[in-house]
Amino acid sequence: MPLFRALWLATLGSNMGTWIQDVGAAWLMTSLAPSPAMVALVRAASAAPMFLLALPAGALADVLDSRRLLLFTQSWMLAAAAALAVFAFADLMTPGWLLGLTFALALGTALNAPAWQSIVAELVPREQLPSAIALNSVSINLARSIGPAVGGLLIAAMGPAATFALNAVSFFGVILVLYGWRRTPQPSVLPAERMWGAMRAGLRYVRHSPAVLAVLARSALFTVFASALLALLPAIARFEFGRGPAGYGVLLGFFGVGAVSAAALLPRLRAKLTAQQLVTLGEAVFAVALLLLAWVPFIALADLIVFFAGGAWLTLLSTFNASILALVPGWVRGRALSVSILVFFGGMTAGSALWGYVAVLSGIPIALTISAVGALIGLYFTRRLHLHSGEALDLSPSVHWPAPTVVKAVPPEHGPVVVTVEYLIDPERLRHFRRVMKRVQRIRRRDGAISWGLLADVADPARYTETFVVESWIEHLRQHERVTVTDRAVLDKARSFHQGTEPPRVTHFVVETLP
Repeated sequence: MPLFRALWLATLGSNMGTWIQDVGAAWLMTSLAPSPAMVALVRAASAAPMFLLALPAGALADVLDSRRLLLFTQSWMLAAAAALAVFAFADLMTPGWLLGLTFALALGTALNAPAWQSIVAELVPREQLPSAIALNSVSINLARSIGPAVGGLLIAAMGPAATFALNAVSFFGVILVLYGWRRTPQPSVLPAERMWGAMRAGLRYVRHSPAVLAVLARSALFTVFASALLALLPAIARFEFGRGPAGYGVLLGFFGVGAVSAAALLPRLRAKLTAQQLVTLGEAVFAVALLLLAWVPFIALADLIVFFAGGAWLTLLSTFNASILALVPGWVRGRALSVSILVFFGGMTAGSALWGYVAVLSGIPIALTISAVGALIGLYFTRRLHLHSGEALDLSPSVHWPAPTVVKAVPPEHGPVVVTVEYLIDPERLRHFRRVMKRVQRIRRRDGAISWGLLADVADPARYTETFVVESWIEHLRQHERVTVTDRAVLDKARSFHQGTEPPRVTHFVVETLP
């Protein structure tokens, strides 16, 4: 997997630059506007675009060529980082400019993230996907363990402007590797989806996938409370322990070292624990770390606590991401990841602003204590939301659904389309049939149906008609491409209840426009 290796190394350098800049931006704000709330707003400015653009970015990742999209976003981030450096070197930086340019840089990150995460499934075999995701997390956290310390030393030696310039340079490696990648396009006989339709399809898929919703719920409640640590860490270093930029960089470095250490242990932990147990353990460790950090009197103990928090952080994020990727097929992968990013960075944005203002009103220790208690309460209420590994799923396209029979061409955007499937069912097996049809309903709704129903014939107790509505003819044809091998097994199970000598009759109706 030489391409994955090259991208990983280039990304490590880029992540290093990102963390060096994060230290520079947060520390510069402590000088421009020395308030915990303003420092927390730097984190909020970085997270807000991920929240605002997550869904459009996910749709773009599935609709456009990922390689070209990534080349654009990497170039955008290079330009934004260069602008930060110019303003800082020219001594023109103000709190407003710092937040605005940080926001602009984060716009590129937001558009980049779903495409970047989704291409991992193209670069490695499915069985190596969890390890590849963990390696990507190692890249982030290895950079986190080294970058902040380097950033602190760089600030002390040359000022924050140097951190912005170094980050701009770090994007060149990724751009060069992406430029040399000759990506094989995914085959499809249908035209690409439109932006808004693609966004609706992605949201519809997530809404009707209970396994994905369980991952998102666990992620959301954890993130809102856990965001207190990273949002307040610069203020903790400066105002609680009286440390300079190097001290803040060391704290972040311990967080990163803890994450890298956890990544080394994760393969063994995954062999012994389920995803559910890993997430529960990680959430409990992080909550205890928040509580201890609130009242620890010595910086050395704080370093140790942040080390364990970093390990829990990586365990949770890599498990959440691996669960999403293992549960969704390729056609909607970017959009499902974008919803996950939306939830994560929405929690980071709201949480960072919330805990910053709580710290202003009641002090940093009280803010951390409240967030720790909230995390433990969230863990209690989400303990019944089970996470699935997806190992038993075959998400490759089944391509078994024959094209509809038509006597004249149907315009692609014509609709709505109503599809009916007629079954003859033994009344004694009706209860089991209904149970299977509940799973069929989820498949139809995930793959594009805007409504679904199962109708019973009042004149014939054995006759049942499945009916579902799709927005347009082209969207129904896309349904044919979206059915996975695992979905096909469920559909075949439903058909096995049919008692007729011929297969269940499938009929397509298109709404007729009246004069």
